[in-house]
Amino acid sequence: MPSPPAPDSAAKIGTGCHGQAESAEPARADHCGEPSSPSPQVTNTPRNDLLLRAARGERTERTPVWLMRQAGRFDPQYQRIRQECGLELEDLFRTPELAAQITMLPVRLGVDAAILFQDILTPLAPMGAHFVFRPGPVLSEPIRSSDQVANLRLYDPAIELSFIPRSIDLTLQELDGEIPLLGFAGAPLTLATFLIEGGSPGRSVDNVKTLMHKDPATCHQLLEKLAAMTADYLRMQIEAGVHAIQLFESVGDLFSARQYETFAMPYQQRIMKELEGLCPRILFVKENSRIDLMAQTGADVLSVGKCVDLRKARTQLGDHIALQGNVDNQVLLSGTKDEITRAVQDCIEAGNHKGHILNLNHGILKDTPFDNVRHFIEAAKSHRLEPAALTGES
Repeated sequence: MPSPPAPDSAAKIGTGCHGQAESAEPARADHCGEPSSPSPQVTNTPRNDLLLRAARGERTERTPVWLMRQAGRFDPQYQRIRQECGLELEDLFRTPELAAQITMLPVRLGVDAAILFQDILTPLAPMGAHFVFRPGPVLSEPIRSSDQVANLRLYDPAIELSFIPRSIDLTLQELDGEIPLLGFAGAPLTLATFLIEGGSPGRSVDNVKTLMHKDPATCHQLLEKLAAMTADYLRMQIEAGVHAIQLFESVGDLFSARQYETFAMPYQQRIMKELEGLCPRILFVKENSRIDLMAQTGADVLSVGKCVDLRKARTQLGDHIALQGNVDNQVLLSGTKDEITRAVQDCIEAGNHKGHILNLNHGILKDTPFDNVRHFIEAAKSHRLEPAALTGES
């Protein structure tokens, strides 16, 4: 397999394009109602297809493992690339050579899937919402009125975000058919929360809840537009060759079940419907115990938080939906090696090697020791199903 570019060459690579959105709105392809027809690239099965088989609900000889934020600040190699390239984060995302290099970093640790190094806010810039990272994302004019929503433009992601398929292509070349590559996007309510709050919401989403209560029509107007954009954005990634996608509802723990059912679930359903049959579709909702609502979205895999008991979830959902998760990321942050091993083993046993992908309850925390991440993956890969049990149902 070809090696990724050496970190000391990173500073020689130019930044990607970051022009202003044009005033003319390109025609948007309407995919609603068209028969699903997978792209030829998506049918290329990697040599290690554990994750894809688990996503289909199959029993696997070993539970596949990857981690949310597996390419990030905890990794010294990532820090070295950031320091040597000298780019602002928004420029780093738009530089395919560096994005591919960073996407590949966790592969050396033995993960069973790579996930594209990108930000959930990237597809908002061509709509007219340009976030800058200083260090966290900031939007100079938050979106809180119907007129502002109307001014957000839909666009052709293959044209306006051409660095994304280029990053995917470079990564697939480096992976050389070994493991799957995952694409992803932020879910509409998560994107709306950033737009309305004007940055990372933290624990406060007061402006979003005010809009939901006082002007629900504008809130739905925004969510409709974001759902249309996100479906196109994910379809573009699938056509570029990713093997599966994950939709991130990263603010799922900040809203009530009723708010989730009204302002999140219908738009998740729309996106999942538009991508039906193209590739496995994973839905992540941060620390949401209402897996009955998550299951109604049509996702193939539900990525659940530590608030969900995997055994009870399997009983509740049956075998037609796979599960992903759900080791507490705090254990990875501060646990001993023995504690991490126990947490991994407990989670794998709860998943029973059937329709289960091992991951965290949400992303790796920034101060997590690199050796703990390495140990997590090693512990996961050492836990295998006995050959005689592969055909069993217990």
